[in-house]
Amino acid sequence: MSKFLRTSRLSYIFAAYFIAILCFFIFRVLNVLVFCFSTENLDVHLDWQMFKAFVVGWRFDTVISAYILALPLIFVAVGDVASIKNKIYYRVIHIFVCLCFSVSFFLCASDIPYFNYFFTRLNAMALTWIGSLDFVVNMIVQEPSYFIYLFLFLIFTAAYDWIMSKVYRKTLLSERTVASLTPTVIVSIVLVFLCFLGMRGRLALKSPIRVGTAYFSNNPFLNQIGLNPVFTFIKSVEEKNKEKNKKVSLIDLNTAMRIVAEELSIPVEEAKSSVHLAEGTNVVLIIMESMSADKVGYFNEESNLTPCLDGIIRQSLSYDNAYTAGIHTYNGVYSTLFSHPAILSQHSMNKVLIPTMDGLPNVLKDKGYQTLYFTTHDEQFDNIAGFLYANGIERIISQKDYPVSQVKSTLGVPDHVMYEKAIKILNSLSSDKPFFVCLMSSSDHGPYVLPEDIDFRPHSNGIKNQIVEYADWAIGRFMEDAKKTDWYNNTVFVFVADHGYAKPGSKYEMPLSYHHTPMLFFSPSQIKPESVGSFALQIDLGPTLLSMLFENYQNNTLGIDLKREKRPYAYFSADDKIGVLSENYFYVYHINGMENLYRLTDDNANNCIKEQKHLAGKMREYAFSMIQYSQYILEQKQKRKSFNIKRIE
Repeated sequence: MSKFLRTSRLSYIFAAYFIAILCFFIFRVLNVLVFCFSTENLDVHLDWQMFKAFVVGWRFDTVISAYILALPLIFVAVGDVASIKNKIYYRVIHIFVCLCFSVSFFLCASDIPYFNYFFTRLNAMALTWIGSLDFVVNMIVQEPSYFIYLFLFLIFTAAYDWIMSKVYRKTLLSERTVASLTPTVIVSIVLVFLCFLGMRGRLALKSPIRVGTAYFSNNPFLNQIGLNPVFTFIKSVEEKNKEKNKKVSLIDLNTAMRIVAEELSIPVEEAKSSVHLAEGTNVVLIIMESMSADKVGYFNEESNLTPCLDGIIRQSLSYDNAYTAGIHTYNGVYSTLFSHPAILSQHSMNKVLIPTMDGLPNVLKDKGYQTLYFTTHDEQFDNIAGFLYANGIERIISQKDYPVSQVKSTLGVPDHVMYEKAIKILNSLSSDKPFFVCLMSSSDHGPYVLPEDIDFRPHSNGIKNQIVEYADWAIGRFMEDAKKTDWYNNTVFVFVADHGYAKPGSKYEMPLSYHHTPMLFFSPSQIKPESVGSFALQIDLGPTLLSMLFENYQNNTLGIDLKREKRPYAYFSADDKIGVLSENYFYVYHINGMENLYRLTDDNANNCIKEQKHLAGKMREYAFSMIQYSQYILEQKQKRKSFNIKRIE
């Protein structure tokens, strides 16, 4: 065989495969190191499970390599059999191979920060913001750490091209005596068969390799690190573009309607909210970027980053077991304001035909409120402006409204600058009408920019902790400024996060820290401090607040009034997964059909779905019904049909 390879141009294919596998291996090692050390996650050990994850990774790397090398293999084999010596013929083959693998390495380099942030491998969701490409490019350019990965990609590409050029000259361009026809044909057929097998990734006839093939343990990190980001990206784009995936089909619609009607039933004797706000009470809603409950000292005794927020929570009506709808900012804005869940990977607000919602801005505007939305950056990002203007927001204050000198990054101005602007504008509003204002912070999101021209001084180490301290300081400063205004005593302040973050060392493939966040209502003169431990969802914020403001409020959303209703489960989405929480269990559904049920009290994430099939079924049915029904409602609204949610009262 070695003699054959010395005389056959097919040796180019062998070399291309092994060099590519080595490059993919190095990227995987770097991904492990970056994740472990940048998040200070030292719970990952170099044991046999890590070895197995890398073996699985080799299988996925082989799949990608086989797909890339399939055509070059055929053309090189034909060249050997037909004794083709044309240099242009082989030059085209070489360029194709180098170009395809260079693109693959770019995806691998991009996957490292993507995985580190979202705790999921690169997928089609990375294309969500393609319509705001300049915004995303600026955000990447202005985060210094991303240059490391760009440099990594350039170094890899340059080194790969240099090595492959040497291989190309020694194999495809060299004048060599081609082996006899028969062994050349036989070897070529064998290699084509092996290439096909490599593309399938498995010997089993029933199914080729799938994302689920990588899941072999109870450790979500090890399960994911074996995946190749090129594979996950291509497969997710493939799935996203399939007709059946454009709309979710989780459960029969009639079943969903029945379950929603039953679950959203309201006992007659408890039909009134126990908290009543004075007529004309102003509303200031602050959506805090990435403020996971795990960052907040009130919830996590090990954290001392949020003294201001901790103090506010202790004086508030606080829902301590609250969960956000998704893992993206657009999920947080949409679900908070309009009380509908995230529908897997669907973009909630980036729609050509914008539905008219029944949410906080719409209801409050109809009730005579002045409605405003503040953001630190470009209002067009994620189609925020278009969606909000179509749904009750009268005025949006964004990056265009600040001096250029105050804009520090693609995320616009720092939080405290936005809060200062808000105080001035709210002071200037007409006192004849109450106001509703939503402020969306952004400093706790890369690129992280810590302002230097203020009297804030962090005490923690690391920019990510320091930026949490800053975000908390900015909130505290805003509240102190608000106390000096004429409208403070007649205002309810509401706090929630858009989403949390992927805390290092999560036991589950859906980190609960990405969804568990603060949710509180603060009005010292009208709301008594109270800590509530029952489930609360981000989508429940609107109906709960509106029932406090208006005695006869008719809820027409999928949220509930938390002062008179309780949820049996909490549910949320993370692109390709749905999570459902009960008091003792956590159910996770993957869109590829895989499902797990974890007992929360277990030290390890052991799948106990076989022992608790009935419970898993009820949890799945609950979440599926809510999400399916939400999609149906939105379809009706996009058709401009009036729609009322059926409830049993």
